Amino acid sequence: MRISLNTRDKILIVNFNGELDHHSAEEIRKEIDKIYFEKRLRSIVLDLKNLNFMDSSGIGLIMGRYKNVFENGGKLYLINVSSRVEKILRMSGILKIVQMYNGLDDIPENI
Repeated sequence: MRISLNTRDKILIVNFNGELDHHSAEEIRKEIDKIYFEKRLRSIVLDLKNLNFMDSSGIGLIMGRYKNVFENGGKLYLINVSSRVEKILRMSGILKIVQMYNGLDDIPENI
């Protein structure tokens, strides 16, 4: 699993590439949180376009980032979600609290 982290305004954009499982989730969490808190960002966009697989550790990672942004007055968005990953997210209930969009340009301006 590799990620790339970019910022725009007060938003952290995380691009996933590979498999998000128990082997990689903790290290990915640390990387995301480090940048998010050091740069005092507000919202997070998780780009799942190149995410090939996700297990329950990935669900936990997403829930933890949701908690962080919620407590900080921000929002968490998911973009470019494959149908396979969307099915996992739907079953977990995450999509009841996290907005999902086709791409970065589809997210409302006021994030």
